[in-house]
Amino acid sequence: MTSRAKRRTTRPIDWRGIHFNACHWPPRAPVAYSVFMRRLFAALVLSCLLFAQETADQNVNARIRSEEAAHSQIMRTLHMLTDRYGPRLAGSPNYEAAAKWAAATLTEWGLKNAHLEPWDFGHAGWLSERAAGYLVAPVQDTLTFEVLGWTPSTNCTMAAAAVEVTPPQGPPAAGRGAPAPVTVTPAQAQWPTREELTQWLATNQSKVKGKIVLVGKAASIPVDFNAPVKRRDDAQIRAQFDPNNPNAGAGRGGRGQAPTPDPTRLTAAQVNEMVDAWLVANGALLRVNDAGREHGQIRAFQNRTYDVAKAVPTVVLRNEDYGRIERLLNDGEDVRLEFNIVNHVYPEGETAYNVVAEIPGTDKADEIVMLGGHLDSWHAATGATDNAIGATMMMEAARLIQALGQKPRRTIRIALWDAEEEGLLGSLAYVKQHFGMFEDPKPEYSKLVAYFNIDSGTGRVRGASVFGPPEAAAVVRTALAPFQDLGVAGAVPSTSRAVGGTDSTSFSNAGLAGVGLQQDPIEYQSHTWHTNLDTYERIVPEDARQAAIVIAAAVWHVANRTEMLPRFTKEQMPPPVR
Repeated sequence: MTSRAKRRTTRPIDWRGIHFNACHWPPRAPVAYSVFMRRLFAALVLSCLLFAQETADQNVNARIRSEEAAHSQIMRTLHMLTDRYGPRLAGSPNYEAAAKWAAATLTEWGLKNAHLEPWDFGHAGWLSERAAGYLVAPVQDTLTFEVLGWTPSTNCTMAAAAVEVTPPQGPPAAGRGAPAPVTVTPAQAQWPTREELTQWLATNQSKVKGKIVLVGKAASIPVDFNAPVKRRDDAQIRAQFDPNNPNAGAGRGGRGQAPTPDPTRLTAAQVNEMVDAWLVANGALLRVNDAGREHGQIRAFQNRTYDVAKAVPTVVLRNEDYGRIERLLNDGEDVRLEFNIVNHVYPEGETAYNVVAEIPGTDKADEIVMLGGHLDSWHAATGATDNAIGATMMMEAARLIQALGQKPRRTIRIALWDAEEEGLLGSLAYVKQHFGMFEDPKPEYSKLVAYFNIDSGTGRVRGASVFGPPEAAAVVRTALAPFQDLGVAGAVPSTSRAVGGTDSTSFSNAGLAGVGLQQDPIEYQSHTWHTNLDTYERIVPEDARQAAIVIAAAVWHVANRTEMLPRFTKEQMPPPVR
């Protein structure tokens, strides 16, 4: 071989002689280079596919972690929402003060347009100022109880004989054994017909005049030999958030289709309303309900009419005290009780407020990524795990994003909801006003990318449920993937438009991308949820800090990607659930 020939075979490819045409592939290249070109093209395709895979911004994630480690405001924010402003019952001055503080704090952190957005609660506000109760005969002791919401004061110290009455029950609910006390939920018992209850009320009306009335038998709470799990098992979590698992995605959210009730029987709310009216009409002094929970736990909700004139003063007594009084009455003892309760009604509470603030976007500023949780609580405690810590996590996530010093492409909007505990009322009102429904959208509907929600206590984030097609969950899964070291397993899609459980379902119900963040239970269902034990002391600081990091990173990722989250098409959209 001559030197000239050798030079010819080793010279670089002359790309000018190769004609690229989308309609003709491989390109027209000299035959000697065809095998080389096929291999080169394959390498280019592979590199393009790898480049196209969505990835999270690791630099931003590292800065978010660093900011939280150095300057966390989690416990300070929690302290203010619980110790200073708790409980934050909807319509109460406490709630309004907490909302104003949250808006001022978000402004101080640099967020824009922080404000209280009003909507119509439809009821006057209410709050208990103080309450005390005692067993005064045949022995003396202090009683442990909480006041039922939207019930009247005693107006003075009230002492009277106790009497127990037991309204009729319907037949046992299928598979649930004997009928349960009147204070339990509809899922736990069947109820009488209107005729059965009306007859019983007429027969027993002479028993309650001038008396303190215990309504229902004491619940029997057996000793639990199996301690509730505080951390979810990692293998279980991975299975739950595995997109290839056909049973993935179980977790908190819409309740789905409720069983069809027996139309001949009353609901629990109807039974209680009729019993309350009967007590008022027949001169009872005070109603006592059994808390029906172990270890002194008490859940006190509300008179569902929200009208204090339609109920007598009412307390929820811890099961241990209720059972003691019942046993003394069964012995034939003359049991006497004493109560002094001071409650207040606030007519101005009919106007409720959601807290809203923003980090303005840049080139896609008209598109919105939301994060939030409810700010209100029940009144038995200061509402730490439900949901001051959730509101705190979301406020902290917004602060972490603001502290980056970078502007997101899309506007990031935080919302803290009022009256979630009364039925997701704040978030439902907001969605109705701003977005409408898939079937009847408002102009902003097409601009909402996603709403991230947290509302299950102090536990670390373990995964997410995303309303939308699998492609939407895949985006959120990418954003969460860098946090496997914090216990995050992934995200799965949801098709449920049922409303219930938490505020993300208000968005899912509208056909929008509600992202429900799911957490380790810690003591949520077993001890703190809606109980008198829901206080600052029950928070796990490290879990809360980790959750804020994960949320901030996920929101930032979704706010800065080129495309919005994929949505269901008209043909794919599940039917609405009313």
